Amino acid sequence: MSSPPLSRLARFPVGLFAMPVGLFALAGTWRRALGFGWELAQPVSDAIASGALLILVFLLIAYAAKAIRHPQVIRGEFTHPLVGSLLALIPLSLMMCTVYFGQPHHLGWLLFSLGALAVQGVVALRIVGLLATGNLLAVAVTPALYLPPVAGGLVGAMAFNTLGYPGWAALLFGMGLASWALLEARVLNRLFEGAMPEPLRPTIGIELAPPSVATLVAGAIWPSLPGEVLIVGLGIAAGPVVAVMARWHWWSRVPFSIGFWSFSFPVAALAGAVIEVVRRGNWPHLVGGIALLLASGIILFLAAKTLQLIGRGKLIPPAPTAQATP
Repeated sequence: MSSPPLSRLARFPVGLFAMPVGLFALAGTWRRALGFGWELAQPVSDAIASGALLILVFLLIAYAAKAIRHPQVIRGEFTHPLVGSLLALIPLSLMMCTVYFGQPHHLGWLLFSLGALAVQGVVALRIVGLLATGNLLAVAVTPALYLPPVAGGLVGAMAFNTLGYPGWAALLFGMGLASWALLEARVLNRLFEGAMPEPLRPTIGIELAPPSVATLVAGAIWPSLPGEVLIVGLGIAAGPVVAVMARWHWWSRVPFSIGFWSFSFPVAALAGAVIEVVRRGNWPHLVGGIALLLASGIILFLAAKTLQLIGRGKLIPPAPTAQATP
């Protein structure tokens, strides 16, 4: 006998949550451009954030339905070395919602963010446990491992800084940096060994995230930091950019999939960091404008390719071939 193929709902990929994460980040970057006196920045920012919120609500409803109808699939995803890391995108998208819409010292937003951070912590503890006990296979070492502990700490810091708790934000920032330091050598060693399997290559965009996001978060927590300090972060961020682009030939030829949204959050964060450096260092506003337009163009390209997937009915991965069971 052969097992029946999984339904479309059961195959609903958690990687789709990378879309609202990237869109919220881009909305925040456009809002930073208000510092240049660009009046258009606010309506564009609000429009992108509203779109991100609509997508997030839809994805949460769909994933909740998946959890109710197919709990065994959710359990399998939680224990999967790659998909288990991508589950962190759910609480990350919620905390990014706080970063954009949150209000200082608002109890509702605080409880909302604490809940998201708790879920993030559960996912991060499992991934760190796999690494600490040596139970993570070498093939499963990908940049996606940054999402639970590193992105969780850094984005959590942004959320709590927005809510008016800079002390807790600084603590989470430090935890994110420590996690990045612990993971960096392991992940880079794996990447320098050779090309990842084709299905995993789109996730390489996550490699760009830690230095760009950390620079942006540092500027948010400590608004008095001069541009000369933040530019050090941009210099560090240049390393992963060069490393990713040097491997252009083996990830750019992979057919487009939702995994390429892994580039959205890092490029938006990098553009935001550039804008902060420009504003604090009294650089020409054109530099920040170019960074903003480049990030917007990349994310617009991702959105257009995603609409093509939807039009072809290929947004949800196909069901695996049924295998005979004894």
